[in-house]
Amino acid sequence: MFLRRRRLLALLSLLSAFFLAAPAAAQGGDVATTWRLLDYIAVDYREAVQGGKVHNPAEYQEMTEFSASVRERLGGLAATAAKQALVADADRLRGLVAAKAAPDEVARHARGLAGALLAAYPVPLAPQSAPDLARGAQLYSQNCASCHGLEGKADSALAKSLDPSPIAFADRARAAERSVFGLYQVVDQGLEGTAMASYGHLPAEDKWALAFYAGRFAYRDATAGRVLWDNDPALRARVKDLTALAGLTPAALGREIGPDKADKVMAYLRANPGAVAGASADAGSTLDIARARLGESVAAYRSGDRKAAKALALAAYLDGFEPVEPVLNARDSGLMARVETAMAGLRSAIAQQRPADEVASRAAVVEALLADAEAALAPGEASGASAFLGAFSILLREGLEALLIVVAMLAFLRKAERPEMTRPVHYGWAGAILAGVATWWAATHFLSISGASRELTEGFGALLAAVVLLFVGIWMHGKAQADEWQRYLREKLGHALTRGSAWFLFLLAFVAVYREVFETILFFAALSAEGNLPSLLLGAATGALCLAVIAVAMLRFSRQLPISKFFAYSSLLMAALAVVLAGKGVGALQEAGMIGVTPLAGFPRLPILGVSPSAETLGAQLAVLALLVFGFTRNRREGRRLATATA
Repeated sequence: MFLRRRRLLALLSLLSAFFLAAPAAAQGGDVATTWRLLDYIAVDYREAVQGGKVHNPAEYQEMTEFSASVRERLGGLAATAAKQALVADADRLRGLVAAKAAPDEVARHARGLAGALLAAYPVPLAPQSAPDLARGAQLYSQNCASCHGLEGKADSALAKSLDPSPIAFADRARAAERSVFGLYQVVDQGLEGTAMASYGHLPAEDKWALAFYAGRFAYRDATAGRVLWDNDPALRARVKDLTALAGLTPAALGREIGPDKADKVMAYLRANPGAVAGASADAGSTLDIARARLGESVAAYRSGDRKAAKALALAAYLDGFEPVEPVLNARDSGLMARVETAMAGLRSAIAQQRPADEVASRAAVVEALLADAEAALAPGEASGASAFLGAFSILLREGLEALLIVVAMLAFLRKAERPEMTRPVHYGWAGAILAGVATWWAATHFLSISGASRELTEGFGALLAAVVLLFVGIWMHGKAQADEWQRYLREKLGHALTRGSAWFLFLLAFVAVYREVFETILFFAALSAEGNLPSLLLGAATGALCLAVIAVAMLRFSRQLPISKFFAYSSLLMAALAVVLAGKGVGALQEAGMIGVTPLAGFPRLPILGVSPSAETLGAQLAVLALLVFGFTRNRREGRRLATATA
């Protein structure tokens, strides 16, 4: 049985005594209770204050007591980097209540504090997976129906004999202010002084099943709710996961979308929680991680722990945003670039020790962009066209750089009349494909490859390839200077390719292809989780066909070129790739947290050229470009000297 709301809240302080025997449990109980108090303040304060004046004295007194209790409970939590900021926010909330601030302002502050509380002291506010309502019905029939009635109307003979009377779950007015998490709390803890016993002995999944089943009696129109849910991406973004659903009251949702619509949606979702679990999937859960880390980062920064703040801001990107980056890039590459830029700006502000309010403001901008990303990633936004374009663009973009390097190597060996030396190149790129697939398989089944590890692999691989291409480009440019020197080259080049050269060719092909293969596999794994497999495969096949056409065209074109022009064009290609890879490599190391970020406001982001708006990436590219200019200039001088000496 359940008590009325005020009696439930009055007994919350008594429930904490149960947890004193177990400190860890007490911590979780206090956090959950504090969260519920904040939720009640956010919902009910508007009944107490209107237009800056007390509208309901009893409600206002209750809000004053609740805000004081929140401050007291937060002060009693274990010390963490975020505690000081939470206590300060609780004091501000008390001040807003005392000043009879506008309801929207109080609600916004209370919900913000509730979110920061859970980020700093995580407790389970929702089931790990969609509850089994059939199990909930069985448990309700066995344990609750005798008091609350089979239809949740509290009209049984036993209910009439109890004082206080059990709550009627079918009462729409009361149900509107009740979240599933509130029901779960009472199922878990019981209520002293009533016939409502604790069911804490039940497994967590059973308690959630019972709470969800009890929460659906007042809402029956599930069919209309499904239509609304399936056709409203903004609504799916609002109720993004089971945590949002469990903590949401119908009244709160009704103030956003209208009571009638909210009742229908809640009827559908409480009867079909699997719809939310499927909608959240990986995108919702990882973006929730990003939000949590952002909140923790701001709290740590306010408390003076800048090192922790920087690490948490980095984790928000690597653990929260990067896993959904491939899908978001396929659907809205511009939004993806804005999120990356905003996150880099936040890390830069922390590194530069900017004021705490500025850091918090930047984190708020990131959170707003994450909300846009969540809407773009909603299942309803997936389509065959987006899957096709995503697969096509990813394969073409990631494969083109590796293809240019490998084809240039093969063309060079044919020009040198050493076809047998093409085997190490083929072994290199084929081995890279197998190694990429094997790494992905191991990461899926045995290992856990973090976002930082992926970025480090890409970053160091790109920089190694950039260094090799820098020297190869300068060397090729040097061999394209004088006609007499070209005749000498034809005679001697074949003898210069030794066993050591074979290993060099193998490693260059392997490194150039491996980093692209592993990244491409990760992208495709993310896209495949979105469905539309036929479109995905068609996009991949089209991208592969384009790469094959480019390879054939390059090889045929290279056969028709005189060797001097071949070396000249190849040197320019290698030089351009070196500059691009230098920018990409430094950018990846920035995302892994190894290199700082100094944003350049207003500078464009050009991923295909490795250009990003930071001083570090542009500095690396300018350094490579300067080395190329120096090497090419020296080659021209040496070429003129050799031409004169040969003549």
